[in-house]
Amino acid sequence: MDAQLTAFLGVAAVMVALPGADFTVVVRNALASRSAGVATALGVTGGLLAHTALAVAGLAAVLVAVPVLFRTVQLLGGAYVLYLGISALRAARRRPGQAGPAEAAAGQDDGAHATNGTRRALRQGFLTNALNPKAPVLFLSLLPQFVPAGAAPLPRTLLLAAIVVLLALIWFPAVALLVDRLGRWLRRPRTARAIEGGSGAALTVLGAVLVTGTLLH
Repeated sequence: MDAQLTAFLGVAAVMVALPGADFTVVVRNALASRSAGVATALGVTGGLLAHTALAVAGLAAVLVAVPVLFRTVQLLGGAYVLYLGISALRAARRRPGQAGPAEAAAGQDDGAHATNGTRRALRQGFLTNALNPKAPVLFLSLLPQFVPAGAAPLPRTLLLAAIVVLLALIWFPAVALLVDRLGRWLRRPRTARAIEGGSGAALTVLGAVLVTGTLLH
């Protein structure tokens, strides 16, 4: 393994593991159930795959080159993260006697309800990542830095992008499984509401920052 590839592994690992909207949504849904957490993690990875395909097709370059298009996608992404945050805050404010998101999802573990919950989690993970316009910018700005001089750009870029996707495929399901492993403690009503409220606040602030930043530019 060449030195540039080794350096990229370190950078990519930090980039994937850095807490953000993807991480928060995975943790929140993993509190509901293991299947929801893993589905969300796979959705996030699917979003990265979509960004990889866009970058390879050259559409990411168009997104960066057309400010209006970039800002539209950014606004949609921020609005979606804001929506998830507000939904989490509303769920956290339910009366103690009501079923919270974890208990409600636990009661949906069979039949069509479980299927619908898994599909919804998969969709949330995908949209949270796919609607992040910073991802294609990252692919376009970071990946070329690790293409050695004289090397064929396309195969090398595909390799680097595949590494990012593979790391995400390992990291996010691992987070979901860890949350589920600690589920007995994390799903206690008081703890679950605190985590739900904390993740909701984090997503709401992040979404508000994204939307506000887009509108002010």
